[in-house]
Amino acid sequence: MKFHKYHALGNDYLVIEPKDCEKPLTTDCIRLICHRHYGVGSDGILFGPVPARKKAKCGLQIYNPDGSEAEKSGNGLRIFSRFLYDQGMVTADKEFAIETKGGTVKSTVFNGGQKVRVDMGQVSFDAEKIPVVGAKREVLNEEITAGDRTFKYCAATIGNPHCVITLPEISPELAQKYGPLLERHPNFPNRSNVQFMQVLDRANVRIEIWERGASYTLASGSSSSASAAVAHKLGLVDGNVTVHMPGGQLQIEIGKDYAIRMTGGVTRVADGEIQREMFDVKL
Repeated sequence: MKFHKYHALGNDYLVIEPKDCEKPLTTDCIRLICHRHYGVGSDGILFGPVPARKKAKCGLQIYNPDGSEAEKSGNGLRIFSRFLYDQGMVTADKEFAIETKGGTVKSTVFNGGQKVRVDMGQVSFDAEKIPVVGAKREVLNEEITAGDRTFKYCAATIGNPHCVITLPEISPELAQKYGPLLERHPNFPNRSNVQFMQVLDRANVRIEIWERGASYTLASGSSSSASAAVAHKLGLVDGNVTVHMPGGQLQIEIGKDYAIRMTGGVTRVADGEIQREMFDVKL
């Protein structure tokens, strides 16, 4: 099984093409491949290109390291766009579409593949779309309890669910303690990605991320998109926002009806081949 490894601000993914996959990508198989000690190690698998049902260059399936399927990943989409460019399937400076479970996005590759811009789609705060339990409403500044602490949170979707908590101070330890509790909170029927956000000024926010199905993460494109949109919705930032994360920065442009354009870097790491004997291990 061949793979291509990339990272986007420290958020690393393996691209596996269907033509190079000799065995089905079962949940156990995905968990083993992504394992940091028994496998190749990654924050997920990008399986593609796969056929697209709508008008798009191709489709993409995104898998978390726990084997679950993600609807959308901003960093994953930037990485996959870079992969398509490296393979000669797309050209620089020319927009193309990728279909995901969370919707179709438009992407453009620049600077020899090292920078990618993705139109992520529109953010919604609607409880039914996210989803969040309870009455039909926009989920803004509601209370949620996790363990020994109660927070005020906003919920959003950009094709996948997000729980955004704004605080004066944030830390990795905060995300690692409360993130897993909030991810599986009863409010979120499909679980949720969790962001703890500190607003620095009208053009900058900082976030710590607990990613659904992947745990603590250095960077996330969809988390950056959702957090910037929430901050704008609350009147805390303007339309152009730099999102600071442990892995680096992303530029987020917030357009009409909370349409998000995300721009950031991608790094090619390695190409390799997974050996059959790796799959003899049972986790």
